[in-house]
Amino acid sequence: MTNCFSKINPETTLDRVTLIEAYAFDSCYRLTSLTIPNGVITIGVRAFSDFSRLISVTIPVSVTLIEEYAFYGCSRLTSMTIPNRVNTIGVRAFSGCSRLTLVTIPDSVTLIERAAFADCSGLTSVTIPNGVTSIEAYTFYGCSRLTSVTIPNGVTSIKRAAFANCSGLTSVTIPYSVTSIQSCAFSDCTGLASVTIPNGVTSIETCAFIRCSGLTSVTIPNGVTSIGDSAFELCSGLTSVTIPNGVTSIEDNAFNGCSGLTS
Repeated sequence: MTNCFSKINPETTLDRVTLIEAYAFDSCYRLTSLTIPNGVITIGVRAFSDFSRLISVTIPVSVTLIEEYAFYGCSRLTSMTIPNRVNTIGVRAFSGCSRLTLVTIPDSVTLIERAAFADCSGLTSVTIPNGVTSIEAYTFYGCSRLTSVTIPNGVTSIKRAAFANCSGLTSVTIPYSVTSIQSCAFSDCTGLASVTIPNGVTSIETCAFIRCSGLTSVTIPNGVTSIGDSAFELCSGLTSVTIPNGVTSIEDNAFNGCSGLTS
């Protein structure tokens, strides 16, 4: 369905629909509210992307898959309840939903793909379901009002820039199951005051905590053997750090610009 700007009712209920295909509502930008009927299983690629007037969406319990860019750029959405049968949230599915303050992610979700909630600058808190094993790259990038996040035990990897530019983030609990904190994972989290890196982590990668200017303390476990280039660069609030005996490599600029570091 294309070029339906003048044809579609601004408040639409989709009766007897079982599948919302990719680009099904392309150009239908007048939608302000939407009830997706029970029976729909998949919300397709860019099904409602850039619907800047869309304020509310009801997703039925029958949905199991929200594909990439499904609600990308829906800048007026304020809340979203993802039903309890959804197992995958696709790439950038909710990216750019800047007024989204509350999202409920059910335990059925096992995969949140890359940048799924990137630039949701209104999001204040999020609980990641227990079945998720990896925080993918850029998942919460630019969620500047996010103050707290609960990462479940079972997550093994926090990937590139997963929480980068989350300037409002004040605390994060990284579970013992995490073995990999990739490059720029928490870069520019200027509100982050302290972080405890779990024992299973062996490497703190490039720029992992760069420009976390509010960071005053960090606990580096004995299992870490390398600290990457610029890992803690410009963490100007850092006053002390203990480097374990097992560290064999501290790369260039790892602590460059840590002006408050005294020991």
